[in-house]
Amino acid sequence: MTPTPSRTPGLGESFPEALRRATGIAALSPSSHNCQPWALARLESRPARRAAADLLGCPDDDATVYLALAADRRRSLTALPAHTLEMRLSCAAYWRMLCRALAAQGWTLVRERAHEAGGAADARLPGGPWPRDWSLLWTAALRRTGEPAESLPALDAAARARRTNRGPYDDEPLAPGLLGDLARRTPAGGPAVLVHHLTEAHERGIFAEFLAHHGGIDFSHPAAWRETHSYIRWSPAAVRAHGDGFPATQLFGPMSARQRIAKRIALAPPVMKFLCRFGYDRSLAGGLAAEVRRTPAVVLMHFADESPGVADAFRGGARIADYWLHAASAGLALHPLSVVLQHDSLRAMLQDQLGLSGRLFFASRVGRPRTAFPPAPRSHGAADHRTV
Repeated sequence: MTPTPSRTPGLGESFPEALRRATGIAALSPSSHNCQPWALARLESRPARRAAADLLGCPDDDATVYLALAADRRRSLTALPAHTLEMRLSCAAYWRMLCRALAAQGWTLVRERAHEAGGAADARLPGGPWPRDWSLLWTAALRRTGEPAESLPALDAAARARRTNRGPYDDEPLAPGLLGDLARRTPAGGPAVLVHHLTEAHERGIFAEFLAHHGGIDFSHPAAWRETHSYIRWSPAAVRAHGDGFPATQLFGPMSARQRIAKRIALAPPVMKFLCRFGYDRSLAGGLAAEVRRTPAVVLMHFADESPGVADAFRGGARIADYWLHAASAGLALHPLSVVLQHDSLRAMLQDQLGLSGRLFFASRVGRPRTAFPPAPRSHGAADHRTV
């Protein structure tokens, strides 16, 4: 009997079905505080398609499909100025995973455009209803090529393996070849995005010492800590209700009922403000710094440009997504350390100490985890899109 040839999932299927598969994968992308700030629209109405075609310089024919990506301000962090870039990076990582999943089903980008803030024409596309809380970031045109760019099942497996792991990592050095491969994989980054690994003990020591001295700022900054605290989910019911943020067990590991209550009291913003007078913020930062010293590598990513725009942010977010997916496929875990990047004065000091130019936008522990972490929760709408 002649075996039935295998078929790549998605090839030959309609775009709505391909998009459904792709959004299911992209919904697993990383985001700051796991806030999932992305919002996706498929442009189907005649006014919306015509506007997108004119904007991108594409023919408005049946072979072209149009998508628009926005940041949903209802799900965005706003406590610090640096959060604007973080939200763009989070949306960009989602977009990269979405486009890779579509390309794995034979749908290829043919034109795309960034929408920089400030231009009235870039604020939104006509053909509503366009949600008032969406800030348009990106518009793109796609066509079917019929040739998969990569394996969809492999991409799906990598996306499901990718997660933040805040536990201890093996202290054995990572293979230079693996780190080199991670640093070189820049299909969407180009020269505007630079990647460095801190693998020597003295390099990690500089970073850890900086973290020990300044990493407590997230706890002692009232507005920043109120926002961060609002994303801690203290019970399984809260995780199910919100579908975002940090489950308490992922931050602190298994806890007894008494330990959970004590943590919840200590981390409440009014109590935290009081405890910081006695150095509680420095104690928490010291514990994080100790983990960095025991980690075999720290990855740093920075823009060549000191003031990155939306297009730069999308290259950076794509770089984060590609790096993390490849790391997950290799059995590595990441633990982002964004606190030192969210305050511009601290970020500038850190860049000066490390000799980095441009704009540092991502820092993370990298290693082989000793304990497994469950996947972060996802909101019910993380894989949704709107038809405009």
